Amino acid sequence: AFKAAVLIQRWYRRYVARLEMRRRCTWRIFQSIEYACEQDQIKLHNFFSYLMDHFTPSSSKERDFISRMFVSGESFKEAELEKYCDYESMEVPDSYTGPHLSFPLLPDHATALLEAFKQKQQLHARYVLNLLHETRKHLKQLPNISHVSTCYSEEVTVCGDLHGQLDDLFLIFYKNGLPSPSKSYVFNGDFVDRGKQSLEILIVLFTFLLIYPKEVHLNRGNHEDHMVNLRYGFAKEVMQKYKVHGKKILKMIQNVFCWLPLATLIDQKVLIIHGGISDTTDLDMLEKIQRNKFISVLRGKKRKESNRNVEIQEINGESKEEADPEGKEAALSLYPQPRPAQAPSMANRLEFSRWVRQTVQEQIEWCRRLVDISESEEEELTYSSVVSLTDLDGPCWTRQEEWKQILDILWSDPMPQEGCRVNTVRGGGCYFGPDVTERILEKYNLQFLIRSHECKQEGYEFCHNRKVLTIFSASNYYEIGSNRGAYVKLGPDLVPHFVQYQANKTAHTLTMTQRQGFAVALISRVEESAFRALREKLFAHTSALISAFKAYNKDNTGKITLSNWAMAVESVVHLGLPWRMLRPQLVRSTADGMLEYKSWLDDLAMEQRSQEHIQSSLLEVIYRNRSNLETIFRIIDRDHSGLISFEEFHQTWKLFSSHMNIELTDDGINDLVRSIDFNKDGNIDFNEFLEAFRLVKQSQ
Repeated sequence: AFKAAVLIQRWYRRYVARLEMRRRCTWRIFQSIEYACEQDQIKLHNFFSYLMDHFTPSSSKERDFISRMFVSGESFKEAELEKYCDYESMEVPDSYTGPHLSFPLLPDHATALLEAFKQKQQLHARYVLNLLHETRKHLKQLPNISHVSTCYSEEVTVCGDLHGQLDDLFLIFYKNGLPSPSKSYVFNGDFVDRGKQSLEILIVLFTFLLIYPKEVHLNRGNHEDHMVNLRYGFAKEVMQKYKVHGKKILKMIQNVFCWLPLATLIDQKVLIIHGGISDTTDLDMLEKIQRNKFISVLRGKKRKESNRNVEIQEINGESKEEADPEGKEAALSLYPQPRPAQAPSMANRLEFSRWVRQTVQEQIEWCRRLVDISESEEEELTYSSVVSLTDLDGPCWTRQEEWKQILDILWSDPMPQEGCRVNTVRGGGCYFGPDVTERILEKYNLQFLIRSHECKQEGYEFCHNRKVLTIFSASNYYEIGSNRGAYVKLGPDLVPHFVQYQANKTAHTLTMTQRQGFAVALISRVEESAFRALREKLFAHTSALISAFKAYNKDNTGKITLSNWAMAVESVVHLGLPWRMLRPQLVRSTADGMLEYKSWLDDLAMEQRSQEHIQSSLLEVIYRNRSNLETIFRIIDRDHSGLISFEEFHQTWKLFSSHMNIELTDDGINDLVRSIDFNKDGNIDFNEFLEAFRLVKQSQ
């Protein structure tokens, strides 16, 4: 009996260990592909940024178009934005059966919205724009770092990434209760993208924010960025749901995003930020940055940074005449420098303060005209501007320094090793070690950090000696069953209490025995999904893989060792996966332990061709570039209409041709764009864009 028990125990432990190993390998695949996609996004954006920084517009029309490609939210002044997004002129038809909003909002409005969204109803565009307008007004009065106290409520609930998964938000409210004067919430960014109900999540969160402004707090995440939204689905979602007023809604949302606070402090002891920190993180600087300047955190604004240097040189009494005397004289003649009025006596501090502010404002306005910077907002008193004005004698940070502060807290990840290094896996932010965490906690007298930004299998995870807590609230993030979601509750003792969940309607109706079988089936399903995504990734790099395999196949036998196969694959796709462990799921080895790589690649191609009836080599290129092509399409489609107009194509071609040194007349560009417009409707849709790419590749 004892021997039988030990035998069963060994079998069970081996089985559980193998299951856990499969789960971890699956997890590594999903995460590596996700981060590689983010890296591609940043590389693509850096490429466009490089083009813009080295492009000289030939006219004011060109300059305006190119600037609006990447800073579409910034180019609207306050009055222009209000006029453009005029919700008061919209009429709600009698046939509309969805929820109605009136301001100021009441708890009943929030309840009605939740019920409407459960019934798959849609809020009218007038109410959406009105809500965004009121949210923006409220956010502009908030500091960069929100301060929350557990004295005024029983506990504070912190939620991580939701990524458009409305069912998870419903489940959180069902388990934990709706926001109220006695129940505070902090939502730590990444409300949108990937999921299909991002807009509904924003509407719900903004509604509760306006009803309970002291109990609901929202932090900005790296996906609250219009350039990221172009790639990961939120921009597309808005345009599909609101075909008439979608452009206005997107414009307002872009502007709302840049006003979201950057961090939250609970009882001055727990810092909540979306991504992480770096060895240069400075909370004093974060407190004073004008956060609305950074519509997209991906772009470092090199051109504007050089303009800032001009401004600083002028303030310091330096001159740029030696570098560009002709340009300087022309600019000075066009915009004469204002002479400040005589300074009042220092005895009258109020008068002197007004004089300083007026003088600085005149100088900034002059510098703005000199370097042709368009204002993003009319100058008005917001929390950030008040902080800046009260600290005129403080340090003067460059825009690049401010940008890096925000980039680091939105994009960084913790690592087990000491130190701080560039986050090459994501392509943005940094990796910070336990020593960096300890230094920041000690410097600001903090107990621990709460961050999100990374999907965790259990919904949460501690690291750095339990000084850094990652909380992730989107369950089933990669696939149904891939991970749990979680939220954390903090009371006055600041001891974290976790609640885990999985938004899966099927599992709730099963018995315990059925759930065990269901869990095993889920692991198999998740594993299958991960390997399918990995095979697509490998297929997309077929040409590069062949070259890498040939380097190991010196005698031209068409065979390589499995060890060489693993090294060659990693050298091409750079996913950092345990290829030898994954090999049985990817490769059928021959009897002598060698791999016929051409037949293996043919099998990959057959699997993909069964889904897409396109030539194999061409399909490979489209698989590899589709996400980038779709992002490029949405960047060129400046008005988010889903179509590229001839003018948009014309101006973008000017940008590319200046980089590639290709001279093409206006007539030549018009002929080119007409050849892509296959249905001759005067616009280019995404299918025509892809078809043009396919034809060019085929001709090559």
